[in-house]
Amino acid sequence: MRRLMLGLFVVTAVAVSAAQAPPVPAQKPPDEAETTLRAAVAAAPVLRDLEATGITVPGVELGMVSWVTSAKDGTVYLLQRGDKADPILAIDRAGKVLRSWGKGRYVMPHAIRVDPQGNVWTTDAASSHVTKYSTTGEVLLDIEVGGQPTPCRNNFCSTTDIAFATNGHLFISDGYANARVLEYTADGKKVREWGTPGKGPGQFVLPHSIQIDPAGVVYVADRENGRVQRFDQTGKYLGEWVYGKTFGLKADGAFMWLSTQPLQQANLSPGWLLKVDTKTGRIAGAVPAQGIHGMDVMANGELLLGPGPGFVAQWYRRVR
Repeated sequence: MRRLMLGLFVVTAVAVSAAQAPPVPAQKPPDEAETTLRAAVAAAPVLRDLEATGITVPGVELGMVSWVTSAKDGTVYLLQRGDKADPILAIDRAGKVLRSWGKGRYVMPHAIRVDPQGNVWTTDAASSHVTKYSTTGEVLLDIEVGGQPTPCRNNFCSTTDIAFATNGHLFISDGYANARVLEYTADGKKVREWGTPGKGPGQFVLPHSIQIDPAGVVYVADRENGRVQRFDQTGKYLGEWVYGKTFGLKADGAFMWLSTQPLQQANLSPGWLLKVDTKTGRIAGAVPAQGIHGMDVMANGELLLGPGPGFVAQWYRRVR
């Protein structure tokens, strides 16, 4: 059924070229929360050794790039929503397509991650499927999380992101219609779930991204509550950071990166990629950004962001 439905959804709902990208949203006057956030960012070091360049793929018409990730060897994976190319594209530093796959498997491609073994994982925000691929696109595991409402409003009603624990377990954020985190074994057996709708500790309003740091702490981007909550792996609340409307997270050793913007401003408003010290919760570095959604930190320290300004995904390369 997913394959029969894909063409309709892509053509009518999610095929977006750069030429059709929306303008920067009008900005509201800063409220107290935004003023506080801007002051915290202004006090942090600006990472000037990174320069943003648009990701282009010669000969390929991309739709909106929802998320970007990378492998240890420098291969970059794009997850895009257009109908002119495969949803998943593996590219090199020059934008050359190394391989691609996934056509017919998605309704609303959302997040893409590479696990410690180099396998590629994706989430679908409409169908609830979380899929594991080999580096060549062979399906190794497919988890249908389920529990989404029918009909699926605007094709956003299900899984948002995935993270990997050191014991091989998978942690999935399910946020567009639900407000929960689910844990699965490496072979796809459900262990538990936790989280409810709301604004209190352990409650969510659109858990949009999830990561696990080297100490095993689980971080959840509670997007519409304007915070990142921290938990142990059983769902025990450990604390939170308030750094705006956070769309994406990426663990990076002793730091957690956030792709975020002021909570009160419309999606795709100007924001930042923030490097936060996981011990202190303080901002250790900031990079101005726009078109905030999924992000990644490459093995060489460079950054990736989708969809980016004007729906052109960004590669923040080292300035030599």
